[in-house]
Amino acid sequence: MQPQELAGTAAADAAAEHEALRETVERFVRNELMPLEGTLLAREANGGELHLTAAEAAPLLKKCSDLGLWGLDAPAELGGADLPATALMLIQEELSRTIVPFSFPPESPVLRLLMAVANEDQRRRYLAPYAQGKTRSATAISEPGAGADPTAMATRAVKDGDHWVLNGRKIWVSYMPQADFTIVLARTAAGRDHRGITAFIIDRDTPGFRIEREIPMLGGHRTYEVVLEECRVPDSQVLGEPGSGFAHLQLRLTRRRLLMGPMCIGMARRALDMMCEHASQRTTFGVKLADRQAIQWWIADAATSIHACRLMAMDAAAKQDAGRDVRTEASMIKVFATEMATQVIDRAMQTFGAMGVAKEMPLQLMAQKVRTMRVYEGPSEVHRMVVARRQLARWR
Repeated sequence: MQPQELAGTAAADAAAEHEALRETVERFVRNELMPLEGTLLAREANGGELHLTAAEAAPLLKKCSDLGLWGLDAPAELGGADLPATALMLIQEELSRTIVPFSFPPESPVLRLLMAVANEDQRRRYLAPYAQGKTRSATAISEPGAGADPTAMATRAVKDGDHWVLNGRKIWVSYMPQADFTIVLARTAAGRDHRGITAFIIDRDTPGFRIEREIPMLGGHRTYEVVLEECRVPDSQVLGEPGSGFAHLQLRLTRRRLLMGPMCIGMARRALDMMCEHASQRTTFGVKLADRQAIQWWIADAATSIHACRLMAMDAAAKQDAGRDVRTEASMIKVFATEMATQVIDRAMQTFGAMGVAKEMPLQLMAQKVRTMRVYEGPSEVHRMVVARRQLARWR
């Protein structure tokens, strides 16, 4: 067999394996996660946080461990499956079809950041247990006066012998109560240049590092404001080289933005399925909703947009697997996917009428989630600016 034929056979085998894995995840979502939606919807409707309790999460973690749905993105030397981005896109799409907030540990973006930047000591202390799902993380970037503009960052880290002393505030930080460690960005050089920003790994119980307040968000989620006050950490907690923190965090941000594509596709698929089912059953003024042109066009537009978004996401994933720079594609996906899902979910809600905006339906939670996605990891306006600048740079 010729090399090209061998490569083609290997690619076909890998595609078949990834499809089988996707089907396993689809069954896991249908059989294990969706039955929990009623409990989660009731919890959020009563003002509670949209998260699984330890008792609810334990059997799910055991089940996904039994199925091999663990460490899918982790390197093989740490017991992971080391799946390519194209396979992870399929998995994330299936997971996003439910409003139950569950993902297979560990979180991909932070994992990839540690894999790329952590030194040997940090790999042993942080990466290994993180890849095995034994620890959790948070990332603190935004500040009360510096959201999408990192050059306005005011949190400072000053060198003091073989230690650094951090002072400042971070806001909109997710997962803080559960995080064993947090990656914190701080300015270590004067001026507003992003090359003066350094990343630090801060352990949960580090003196001077505390949660200031909990901030309720849309859809039953919570973020946190944290304070660093004379927070003293040794040199061993610097992630990467001093001054390279912003560049390193782009690894995490790009990965996260790419995953927003399948996240939005999963939600939009669920909304489209619900819209089609309801339209086929509901009759108004003697006519099925499915026979009304307005509804038919909404369904056609939704299916077309989902297909286009999936092609964008898989194209970017394939480029990332090939080692190419996909920051521009990530920005495009961040904008297109979130706006696509916003429209599809909104039209599904409109199709259902009053029931579409009822708290007992998952559509309202999906609508709130995708609304926040248009803000975090960089608002849509900033990503449009980035894409435009890169396109215009080709003509200068």
